[in-house]
Amino acid sequence: MRDRIELRGLRARGYHGVFDFERREGQDFVVDAVLYLDTAPAAASDDVGDTVHYGLLADRLVAVVTGEPVNLIETLAERLAEVCLAESLVEGVELTVHKPSAPIEHEFTDVAVTVTRGKRGQW
Repeated sequence: MRDRIELRGLRARGYHGVFDFERREGQDFVVDAVLYLDTAPAAASDDVGDTVHYGLLADRLVAVVTGEPVNLIETLAERLAEVCLAESLVEGVELTVHKPSAPIEHEFTDVAVTVTRGKRGQW
């Protein structure tokens, strides 16, 4: 059984999309990250150094969203998952990118892409 740390609803403005106006004007993206790891060492030590510091992780994820534009949220999700997996304690991640203002001419609630990734031999 794997423990989880969940960071949900992380919002940042990015300039991703296939249309010129998306790249020019930007829009908000929302990120949900579910990290799979063993939290027992941190629980025993009560030391943030024995777990994933979710505040610092949030900073790194926002830097990706606000950074180099990509066409697809699939690409953005992959890049964000890689950031999560760079954390040494993280065995796997389920990463969702929401694009609530996607350029769709119909009423909708959300567009999202979810990727599930893990480290070799651990997932």
